[in-house]
Amino acid sequence: MKSAVETLSPTRVKFTVEVGFDELQPTVAAAYRKVAEQVRVPGFRPGKVPPPIIDRRIGRGVVLEQALNDAIPQFYGQAVDEAAVAVISQPEIEVTNFADGEGLTFTAEVDVRPTIELPDPESITVTVDPVTVSDADVDAELAALADRFATLKPVDRPARRGDFVTIDMTVRLDGEVLEDGTVTGASYEVGSAQLVEGLDEALEGLTAGQSAEFDAPLAGPYAGRTARAEVTVRAVREKQVPALDDAFAQQASEFDTLEELRAHIRERIGRTRRIQQHVQARERLLQTLLDSLDIPVPERIVDAEVRSRAEQLRRYAEARGMDAEGLLAQQGESLHDHEAHVRADVERELRVQFLLDTVVAREQLQLQEAELTDYLIQRATRLGVSPDDYANQLVRTNTVPLAVADALRGKALTYLLQRVRVVDTTGAPVNLEGGSTPAAEAEPAVSEA
Repeated sequence: MKSAVETLSPTRVKFTVEVGFDELQPTVAAAYRKVAEQVRVPGFRPGKVPPPIIDRRIGRGVVLEQALNDAIPQFYGQAVDEAAVAVISQPEIEVTNFADGEGLTFTAEVDVRPTIELPDPESITVTVDPVTVSDADVDAELAALADRFATLKPVDRPARRGDFVTIDMTVRLDGEVLEDGTVTGASYEVGSAQLVEGLDEALEGLTAGQSAEFDAPLAGPYAGRTARAEVTVRAVREKQVPALDDAFAQQASEFDTLEELRAHIRERIGRTRRIQQHVQARERLLQTLLDSLDIPVPERIVDAEVRSRAEQLRRYAEARGMDAEGLLAQQGESLHDHEAHVRADVERELRVQFLLDTVVAREQLQLQEAELTDYLIQRATRLGVSPDDYANQLVRTNTVPLAVADALRGKALTYLLQRVRVVDTTGAPVNLEGGSTPAAEAEPAVSEA
């Protein structure tokens, strides 16, 4: 076999492969055996029909076609191995010559991972925010905890912000009650802005038994129109928050004193922020590398992924009785802008994958069994399924190699992060140990092939 590689672009090559007919003989012989298993000829057992009989009965051309279908993947794979390129898509094959006795010539165009010259990670400095926990941070957490233990006490006074009221409400448009426009006996926090615009202002100052009408600007399919709403207050209750003392600490936690509870909250906030700092370091390292490297992406893969995501959006909108443009309009985004954002996201995801795949290849990183197990557990947890179910899903969908590649990229990012210099905004060195994040969190994956 002879093969040549022509570089069409930094992300696409063209193979020209020539295979002599002598080299095809094993493939032709195997094709005869396959065909013999499929034909039934009186006097011969299945699989035992001689080639001359097959030629006379169904024609040698059928056998040669089978041999061609088997030979192309085999010799294409050999050509890829010899060229030592990382293919990332299915090849576009064109047979330029194949005749009985003359051998085979074909071309294959395919997308490849671009060559990336990585900088020495030890020359890179990543700056992150420092981890600090103030008394105000602890106070805010304590206040939120106390709020969860608050009780509601009926009061005989006008409603004000922070009160909980029991209400009946009807919303009409052009005199007709809207679908889902009736609320009966609902508990509502005044000032929470959770139902319709204008409700909070209408409720303030009302006592139990009083009603009010107000204009309610609508959203969704009625965006731009204004309904008329009527609300009646049936009861007003005041939220009573427990005092922050040792008794509260014993009620709300396993600690005996408020100071012990405060110390625990401070430590928990610090732990969370160290994880956030680690995530920030990963993101800023990736962005630093992307900014310093020119990493091309194959347009065919980008276009295919953009189309796939557009179809997902279309189905999502359709399931809600809308089209994609209408759904995006509710979110304040045009279809054109959305497509531009999706394309930019896909291109960035591909660049990150190429970057990390290059690290994997250069450093010959491999996954240990425990690392793969951790990755599967983390991914399963994020998806809300058991690790066994997630692993079985990967097997059923033939996506185990994609999961392994994704886990390796996470390991590559960790490898880089361990070798760069990390400082906070004051210039102090940062030790990221203890703030590690799962490999599954690294970057969303784009299916390449």
